[in-house]
Amino acid sequence: MDTPHQYKLKVPGMHCAGEVAPARPGNRRYSGCIRTVEAALKRVPGTTRVRVDYLRKEATVAGEASLHAWLDELQAVGYPAQVIAEGAH
Repeated sequence: MDTPHQYKLKVPGMHCAGEVAPARPGNRRYSGCIRTVEAALKRVPGTTRVRVDYLRKEATVAGEASLHAWLDELQAVGYPAQVIAEGAH
C-alpha cells in the first residue's frame, strides 16, 4: 500500500466574513466558503482527511489523490490554491 500524500494548501480566496454566523455565545462558526472548500477537496477520490483553517486561509489534505486533482477541484469551485512549502507560512 502506498504512503498517503499530505499537503498544506494556501487558499487566499476564502473571504467568508459576510457568511460568519454565531454557533453559540462566545463561539463562531464559519460557513459558505469553508464548506465549499471542504466539500470540493473531499469529492476527490482517494481523499482521506481534510482540514480547513479559515483564519490562516489554508487547507490540509491527505490521501492517495494527486496534488493536481485537489488543486484542479479547488480551481473548479472558484478557490485557486497553491502548495505551501514545508516549514513555510
